[in-house]
Amino acid sequence: MNIDELILGNEPLIRLGFFFGILALIGLWELLAPRRALTASKAVRWGSNLGIVVLNTIVLRLLFPAAAVGMAFFAGEQGWGGFNYIEVPYWLAVVVSVIVLDFVVWLQHVMVHAVPLFWRLHRMHHADLDFDVTTGARFHPLEIILSMLIKFAAIVVLGPPVIAVIIFEVLLNATAMFNHGNIRLPLKLDRVLRWFVVTPDMHRVHHSVEDDEANSNFGFNLPWWDRLFGTYRDQPRGGHDGMTIGIRKYREPQQVSWLNGMLILPFKGKISDYAINRRQWGDGNEN
Repeated sequence: MNIDELILGNEPLIRLGFFFGILALIGLWELLAPRRALTASKAVRWGSNLGIVVLNTIVLRLLFPAAAVGMAFFAGEQGWGGFNYIEVPYWLAVVVSVIVLDFVVWLQHVMVHAVPLFWRLHRMHHADLDFDVTTGARFHPLEIILSMLIKFAAIVVLGPPVIAVIIFEVLLNATAMFNHGNIRLPLKLDRVLRWFVVTPDMHRVHHSVEDDEANSNFGFNLPWWDRLFGTYRDQPRGGHDGMTIGIRKYREPQQVSWLNGMLILPFKGKISDYAINRRQWGDGNEN
C-alpha cells in the first residue's frame, strides 16, 4: 500500500482527529482568555452549530464517500490535471497545490457574497449572534455540497498530489476554527501573524453587521488574497468590543441559534440585490 492509498483509507480518522483536537484546544483557550463577552446562550449555539457539523458530515459521506482526497486519488489515476502533465519536484507540487486551493476557496467565499442565491445559503454562517470556534464550522448543508463540487472541479484542473489535498483540508479546517475563535492575542503578535495566517481579530471584522466590513477579509487560511485584491480591512470601525456580530435583519435566537431556524434561513425573504455591492456604511440595506 502506497502513501496515497494509506491517506485515502484513513482520511476520515485524520480529519476527525484534527477537528476535535483543535476544537478542544480553541474551546479551552476561549474559556481562559475570551476576546468578547458572549451575548447568546452558549449551550444552544454550540448544540446547534455542532449539530450542523454532524448533519454535514453525514450528508457529505452519503453523497461523496471519498470526499476531496478521493477525487485527488482518482484524478491521479486518470492522469487528469496540470500536475499530472507537467513534471515538477514533488514538494513544489504539494506547496503550489495547497496555495492554489486556498485561493480557490477565497474566490468561492467572494462568490457566495456576490451572487444573491449563494448569499442566501452563506448568510446562515454570518447570522450567528456570537463569534467563536463553532462559528467556523457553521455552514448550511447546501453550501457544503456546493463547496465540495467546487473543490472537485479545482482538483480535476490542478491534479494535485493526494498529500497536498489532505494537508489543505486539515489546514483549512484548523485555521477556520482558529480564526473564528473568541480568543485574545497580544496585539504585537497579531500584527505579525496576520501576514502569514488569518487571525481572529482579522476575520472577526468580516462578521460585522456593517456591509462594508462584512464584505472584507474573506480569507480563511492565507491572508494574502485580501491584501492583493483590495478587500483587506485592518480593524472594525467600532472596535472589537463595540462591533455587533451577525446580520441586522436576523436577531431572534429562534431564527439563528436553533437548528431548525438555521436550516430554513436561506429560504426566508425575497432575493435582494448583490450583497457584495453594498459596501457603503449606514446605507440602510439589510441582508
